[in-house]
Amino acid sequence: MSARLLLAIALLTLAWLGTSCNTFSARQAEAEYGPSEGILETVAVLRRHVPDDTYRFPPASDFSGRNVYRASLLRLENLERAEAEALRSGYMDAVIGFAKARALERLRAFDLAADYYRESARISGELRATALESAEICDRIDQAIQVGLDLVDPLAEGGVLPLPVDADTVRLEIDDRTTHLTILLEEVRGSHYQWIVQEEIERADEARAGYFVSMRAALSDGTLLALQELQRVATRHGASKNRLRHLLRLADFYAGLAREYVDAMPPESLGFDPAKFRELVDAAIRLYELVASHDGRPEKLEATRSLEAFLALTLGIDADRFDR
Repeated sequence: MSARLLLAIALLTLAWLGTSCNTFSARQAEAEYGPSEGILETVAVLRRHVPDDTYRFPPASDFSGRNVYRASLLRLENLERAEAEALRSGYMDAVIGFAKARALERLRAFDLAADYYRESARISGELRATALESAEICDRIDQAIQVGLDLVDPLAEGGVLPLPVDADTVRLEIDDRTTHLTILLEEVRGSHYQWIVQEEIERADEARAGYFVSMRAALSDGTLLALQELQRVATRHGASKNRLRHLLRLADFYAGLAREYVDAMPPESLGFDPAKFRELVDAAIRLYELVASHDGRPEKLEATRSLEAFLALTLGIDADRFDR
């Protein structure tokens, strides 16, 4: 074998060894900074969606189709568990806590968000002012939503407490909650908390309407009051991402009243009033058709199916009593 060939083989071997060493060093560096990279990537995604108007538009989704705020929170918690050894020094604690708080406040866990903000403020001087301000806002929202009735879990293990009969007190308490939130809304207008507070005002209005719908049989003029409350929600929150849902609930209420009327006053009976029934039917159909006209929304399918089922109710009524 010639000397030149031996020299070429030696040089190639050295080059390969050098490349291997560089690759190993690069991998070692990547492993060292891997936890920080994962956390910063998650924080970057979350930060991008902090200003989102979630009152008017549905929350963004990540690549898996999950709510971006919930997905970010889960990813941060998973990174904390998986990289516990690398993060044990606590150099990322303030960032992780602050990011968790940003996610939690969008998931209505305002008390937990406030705790994480205060912990971040304690650890980090750079985040202190913003974290304390956000903690105060979360505390005020949490205190406000404790006032009056709220929407409850119908499948709670302890059961559902009976609703109070004093409608005036219920209305005043929920209005008090709304007043507190409205005052806060003016203070945070222009920040991302504007959308969060508006969502809570909408929820308070929904709780108020839900109370009157549930209690309509026990209250004087209960049906009229329930109808007014449902119309109030749909009117006040016409810009909300839930506007079609509000209209759908109103349509369902009209359809339910029509069914109740047919049960109480059979169409073949002398007490059946075609004009009264027609009024209920027309209102329900108009609302169902309005919701069904919005392509690309899940409410479209629900409204279409509900309309078909409701129209079937009219098939059993004589043509001379109800003009289809």
